[in-house]
Amino acid sequence: MKEGDALKPVTREITQERIERYAVAAGDFNPIHIDADFASRSHFGRRIAHGMLVAATISEMMTLNYGQPWLRSGKLKLRLKAPVFPGDTVTARGQVKSAKEETGTRHVACVVEVVRPDGEVAITGEATVTAA
Repeated sequence: MKEGDALKPVTREITQERIERYAVAAGDFNPIHIDADFASRSHFGRRIAHGMLVAATISEMMTLNYGQPWLRSGKLKLRLKAPVFPGDTVTARGQVKSAKEETGTRHVACVVEVVRPDGEVAITGEATVTAA
């Protein structure tokens, strides 16, 4: 891929079941994610997904686009900007920011984001990958 190329996006529904499974896997039982009564009294007014659960869609997108090199060398720098709610379908998308060859190794940097159904950006950041 070259500078300016769009990455193949990944779209996932973030269900409450997925949030609860993530809570178990991560050991993160913050009530804002799993307790409807508690979350209803928060400034969000309802439960929200774990930020890292939503961010996983970016890693899935990078794996789709770069395969094993992403799994071996991928790095993410992210900023959580807006909540994602149970039932939202989010899309991870990105674009190649730079692609450089250096001594037989290709270094790629991509601008990445996760977008909520209403178009609001939930996560922004940069992903980098090195391929031989």
